[in-house]
Formats: sequence, structure tokens, C-alpha cells
Amino acid sequence: MTRGKQKIESQRKNAEKNQKQKGSQLEARALGLKVVCPICKVQLANEKQMNDHYGSKHPKEMPPSMSG
Repeated sequence: MTRGKQKIESQRKNAEKNQKQKGSQLEARALGLKVVCPICKVQLANEKQMNDHYGSKHPKEMPPSMSG
């Protein structure tokens, strides 16, 4: 059985260990972005966003097919 300072240190360590890891929103966003425009290297979340991106930023180009 621990007493005094040892008990307080043990409680502090356990509290830190049990605390959830905090991640930034940028890290979560990076995990969600899976599609990259081959022309301008912009990261997009899905094929629909890629089609919209090509329509507005690269109107003369055809969007690549994502079935692969």
C-alpha cells in the first residue's frame, strides 16, 4: 500500500495514462482526404468533389476515373 507522495504520483500517472489522446483537426482532415488532383495536387475527399473541382478549376480537362 502506498502513502503520501507516492500515492499522489501514482494517481497523477494513472490519470495521464487514462486521459484520451487529443488530436488536431488537421490530422483528422488529412485522414479523410483520399483523392488527389493530378494536375494541381489538391487533396479531395471523394470522386464527387473531384468532378466538381475539375468543372471549376480545369474545365478543358476530363476528370480521371476513380474505379481502380
